[in-house]
Amino acid sequence: QVQLVESGGGLVQAGGSLRLSCAASGRTISYSAMGWFRQTPGKEREFLAAISWNGGSTMYGDSVKGRFTISRDNAKNTAYLQMSTLKPEDTAVYYCAARGRTAVASSQSEYAYWGQGTQVTVSS
Repeated sequence: QVQLVESGGGLVQAGGSLRLSCAASGRTISYSAMGWFRQTPGKEREFLAAISWNGGSTMYGDSVKGRFTISRDNAKNTAYLQMSTLKPEDTAVYYCAARGRTAVASSQSEYAYWGQGTQVTVSS
């Protein structure tokens, strides 16, 4: 079992930046692809970014491409999401997730483990 805990969310002004962290425990995530998703009330969970087990491959959703960067530090069992040029429409609960496979994926059904989420609010 893998437990994931997100941190780094909060309130930021439009145009600002935040870095989210996803700390894993219970088992190494060194051989797991990691992903970030977000959700707002009444909407489907949206794929944001994914990174392969060794960081060699990344994938981004269209709405965040060029603004968000996913990374990982396997020595710290942690994944990150650097968010820049934030917009009010980026306001959501952000979730990290871990796959049981090494390759990236954009579908939430491909991810076996999920964190509890962290709120990001972008003010205009």
